[in-house]
Amino acid sequence: MQAFEYANPTSVKEAVGMLGATWSDAAVLAGGTDLLSLMKDYVMSPKRVVNIKNIKELQGISASGGGLRIGAAVTIEELVNYASLRTNYPSLHAAASGITSPQIRNMGTVGGDICQRPRCWYFRQGHGLLAMHSGKSLVTNGENKYHAIFGEGPGKFVSASSLGPALVALGAKIKIASASGEKEVDAAKFFLDPKSDAEREVALAPNEIVTAIMLPAARNVRNATYEVRHKDALDWPLATASVALTMDGNKVKSAQVVLGHVATTPWNAAEAGKWLVGKTIDADVAAKAADAALAGAKPLSQNIYKVQLAKVAVKRSLLAAAGIKV
Repeated sequence: MQAFEYANPTSVKEAVGMLGATWSDAAVLAGGTDLLSLMKDYVMSPKRVVNIKNIKELQGISASGGGLRIGAAVTIEELVNYASLRTNYPSLHAAASGITSPQIRNMGTVGGDICQRPRCWYFRQGHGLLAMHSGKSLVTNGENKYHAIFGEGPGKFVSASSLGPALVALGAKIKIASASGEKEVDAAKFFLDPKSDAEREVALAPNEIVTAIMLPAARNVRNATYEVRHKDALDWPLATASVALTMDGNKVKSAQVVLGHVATTPWNAAEAGKWLVGKTIDADVAAKAADAALAGAKPLSQNIYKVQLAKVAVKRSLLAAAGIKV
């Protein structure tokens, strides 16, 4: 990798002051499980690396306004082992538990997961975020079995975040700090569909860092995540679904159905959510909701299989949220 300057700040204020005006000026190092690979492959070559692992403000999980505040530097292992997560946020617990590598779980962070770059092999081999050549997509006419089946933009990669779909379904907010102060962004607006190689997949400027994830109270929200993977060892899912249901008795009052690894962002299957309102969840309703969620899918030449896998994920996540065993 290229030589770089290393900085080790002890506060958020100090850290953001060490970032730059462009992405090439500086990069944030948390667990490093993604950044170091990108630097070794020369996909990213920042002039400065800013280590945020030792900043106490970014650590810990605590109750906040009936919900939870999860520091950006909390590891996946810490998140999985947090006492009330499985009870109140089973969708997030399942998504975190799906990261099975002990090394990744102990080094990788929550902030790192939602900010990681795409796993698209075209991007990782230096063909740019959109993988375009002479105005044409390399993905469309190339190897695309793991790419997107939703979205109208030029990007065909899929959002790599394991936690993203659950955070969007739960209505989480992402806290972001810069030299000018702190702001909150809805998780649904944090993940972006870039239109050029100069853009990023998340709503961060080069001089900003994620400081925390804020989860709203979820004691009365039934939620679940179901993932379809090629193998149980370290791997990214082929398709996932996270759902969050508020109920009126045994009928759905409102529903969020969010798909993962099928689009450049966690994909809000809004029509499925609307269709579920007033329904009582059973196997037939869950299957029809799955059909609604995938109605607009546009698979590429090698990934039509993702449509069925995503349907399975939606159906099983809904049944799990309703407490129906399959």
